[in-house]
Amino acid sequence: MIKELKIQHLAVLLSICSLFQLACRSPNKPSGNTANNDSSITSANSSKDASQFTEQKQSDLLSYLPFDDTSDFADARKGFIATLDAGEIKDEDGNVVYSMKQYDFIKGNAPATANPSLWRQSEINSINGLFKVTDGIYQIRGFDLSNMTLIEGKTGWIIIDPLISPPTAKAGLDLANEKLGKRPVSAIIHTHSHIDHFGGIRGVVDEKDVKSGKVKIYVPEGFFDEAISENVMGGNTMGRRASYMYGNLLAKDPKGTLGTGLGQTTSVGLSGILDGTDVIRKLGGENRVIDGINVEFIYTPESEAPAEMMFYFPGFKAFCQAEDINHTLHNLYTLRGAKVRNGQKWSHYIDLALEKWGNDVQVSFGSHHWPVWGNEKINEYWKSQRDLYRFIHDQTLRLANNGYTPVEIANMIKLPPALDKKFSNRGYYGSVSHNVKAQYDLYFGWFDGNPANLDKLPPTEGGKKYVEFMGGADNLLSQAKKSYANGEYRWVAEVVNHLVFADPKNMEAKDLLADAYEQLGYQAESGPWRNFYLSGAKELREGVKVLPAPNTAGPDMVKGMSTELFLNYIAMRFKGTDDAAAGMKYNFNIIMPDVNEKAALIVENGTVTPRIGSNLANDVTATLTVNRSDLDKISLGEAKFGDLVSNGTIKINGDQDAFKAFLGALDHFNFWFNIIEP
Repeated sequence: MIKELKIQHLAVLLSICSLFQLACRSPNKPSGNTANNDSSITSANSSKDASQFTEQKQSDLLSYLPFDDTSDFADARKGFIATLDAGEIKDEDGNVVYSMKQYDFIKGNAPATANPSLWRQSEINSINGLFKVTDGIYQIRGFDLSNMTLIEGKTGWIIIDPLISPPTAKAGLDLANEKLGKRPVSAIIHTHSHIDHFGGIRGVVDEKDVKSGKVKIYVPEGFFDEAISENVMGGNTMGRRASYMYGNLLAKDPKGTLGTGLGQTTSVGLSGILDGTDVIRKLGGENRVIDGINVEFIYTPESEAPAEMMFYFPGFKAFCQAEDINHTLHNLYTLRGAKVRNGQKWSHYIDLALEKWGNDVQVSFGSHHWPVWGNEKINEYWKSQRDLYRFIHDQTLRLANNGYTPVEIANMIKLPPALDKKFSNRGYYGSVSHNVKAQYDLYFGWFDGNPANLDKLPPTEGGKKYVEFMGGADNLLSQAKKSYANGEYRWVAEVVNHLVFADPKNMEAKDLLADAYEQLGYQAESGPWRNFYLSGAKELREGVKVLPAPNTAGPDMVKGMSTELFLNYIAMRFKGTDDAAAGMKYNFNIIMPDVNEKAALIVENGTVTPRIGSNLANDVTATLTVNRSDLDKISLGEAKFGDLVSNGTIKINGDQDAFKAFLGALDHFNFWFNIIEP
C-alpha cells in the first residue's frame, strides 16, 4: 500500500500536530523571496572580529593540514555539464526554496572568523550543477543539502535520493532532461530514511505511476516507519535544536553560518513520501534488476540511519555509498538529538563493501559530496572511513574500561595522523569529541559512575551556588574577563554559563558568554558546532525571536501515521505530573469505522496506555466512535472537536465530561523555548 505524508521541511517532520486542539504549525520562516534577508537574522554588524588567539588557532591548522592538495576541488568539478544561471530555485508561486548564490562569498582564503578547513569544505560543497559521474551515471549536486543521482536505465531514469523538496528535485530532473535528453522516470531508490533523501519525490514521480506499477520504489527495510517515528516523540525539541544545528537563525556571511559540512543548507517547502514497493532487507546482500540494470544491495541498519542500504552497479563498476561513506567524519550522535549510532557496525558495513566490491570498483559516489574515481584511490578512501569509525568506537570502549569518563575520553582521543590529516576524515559534520561521548553512551548511558553526578542540582539552582561560592557575580565576571583575555574561551563559557542561569537579566554576563561562544564558533571545524555556538551568541545578545509559524502543510503526514504511533504521541503529551491529571482514572474505547480499527486508552497513575486492536470490556468510562479521517481534520484545524460532537459526526457514549477533562490534560509545546538561559 502506498502511504504519503507531506512535511514543511525538517522542522515540521520534527513537530507533530496537537491532536484535537491545534492546527499543524511549522516553526520555519515563511517561504518567500525575502527569506534570506529576514530582519531577525544575525548580521555581521552585531558580531565581533576574531581574537588573536582565534587567529593563531586558524594559522596552526593551516600549517597542520595539507592545504596545498587541491585534488578535492578538481574532483568536485569533474564532469561538470551545467547549472542554473539564476543561482536559485523557486516553487510554483515564485518563492525561493533554495539559493545557491547565497554562498558565493565563500571563495579564496578563509577570513580569521572562519576555520580554514571548514571554509575549504564549504567552498567545495558550494560547487553546484549537473555532473557526469561516469558513462550512464549523473548527479545533481548543490541544489539542496543532499545529492540526487540519475542512472540511465533501459527505458528511463533510475533516480537515487530525490532531495528534500519537490521544487529542487524537479529543477534537477529538468536540467538533466534539458542537457542529456528527456527520459521518463522508471524507478526510485531511497538509500535511507532521512528526509533529505526522499522528500522531493513528488517533484519527479506521479503517484499514479507508482500505484500502477509503472515506477517502482526501492527502500531498505523499515524505511517508512523510521522516516516518521524517529523524530515524532521528541520532535519539538529536535526541531528547536535543529534551528541551531543548521544555522537557520544566522546570516550567511564570514561571521555567520558557512553551511553544515555535509552540504550547505536545506531547502524549504512541502516535502512528500511514498512508501516503498520493493524492500531490501538482507545484511549479506541481495540483487535486483532495475530497468535492465543489475544492482547488488547490502542492508546497513543502525549505521548513519536506522534504515539504510548501500549498493553496487557491476555494469558501471560504480558503487553508491549512500551516507555511510562521506568526505567528512559523520555523526555517531547528531546534535539536534537522535538515537546513538554504532561505530562498530558502521565500520563493519564499509568493510563488507570492501570485501565484496573493493577489487572491482572504479567509481564511488554518495548521497552527499563528490565522487571518487580509480580503484586504488577508492580503496584507500573506504579503508580510511572504515578505520575512522572503528577507531573511535574501540578506543572509547578501551579507555572506558580503564575507568575514564566520557568527558575525559573526549579530551584524550586524537586520531592517528594517517587518519587525522585526511580531509575526508575531518569533523566537518560530526566531531571526534561528541562521537566519543556517543559511543560511551551507547554502552554505559548518561552516568559516568561518579556519585557526585547522580543527583546534580538543576542549572539555575546550581548556578546560584556557583556564583555565591565564587564571591558573587562581580568577582566571577572579573575573573572570567581575565580568562577571556587569555583566550580561555571554553572555561569562560563553562563558568559564565552558571551566572547566566543564576541571573538571566545580567546583560554583562550574557554579553561575555556570547563573546566566548563567538570565538569558539569561529574556531570550530564542525559546521554544526559553529552554528550552535553562533546561534547561542545571537540569542544571548538579542533574545529568542519567535518567527512566524504559519498553518500550512501536514494533512498527509498525520494520515501517514499509524494509529499506534498516533496514540503513543498523545500518551506522551499527557501532563501526568500535574495533580489533577495524576488523579484521573479513565478507560476510553475508540472505534474508527472508516479504517476498521479499534483501540483503547487506559488513563491511570499519571499515564496513558494505548491498547491497539481491541476495546476494553469492563469499567469503560466512555466510547468514542469517530472516523480516523475526522481525527485528522481536527488535528489539522480543519474541524473542531466540539462541533463534530454537537452535529453527531463524533459520538461519545458515556461520560463526555471525563473525555473533555482528558483532552484538557494534554500538553502543547512551545517551539521557541530557551536553550542558552532558563
